[in-house]
Amino acid sequence: MDPKKLPVKDRVKLLVQSLDGAEQTNEAMSICDNSEELLNLLLEVSEKQNLALTKDDLMKTPPIRDWVWYKNGGAILTVGDGTPRYQQDKNSDNRIYLGAGLIIALLFIFGMLTGF
Repeated sequence: MDPKKLPVKDRVKLLVQSLDGAEQTNEAMSICDNSEELLNLLLEVSEKQNLALTKDDLMKTPPIRDWVWYKNGGAILTVGDGTPRYQQDKNSDNRIYLGAGLIIALLFIFGMLTGF
């Protein structure tokens, strides 16, 4: 079967599977200075495997989407429809930032009150 006919999610899965154990590629990925270099490297691998992935495909599909955010120093945790939480809230007028310690304390208190 022609990999180009598979859905993007499956083609990305094939790409990720091909990276498992590929020492040279993994080393090259780890020394990329930014997400652009990482994406270009992954596009080259995709091209060699005839997966026909685009930069947009890679930027929107996990886990590569998360690798790109990590390389940019951004969030690796997402909530919702694929848009990072910090981008969902970027234009919100009523944003509230809770530090991790405060969130843990609130969860602890909630757990104690509910019997967990």
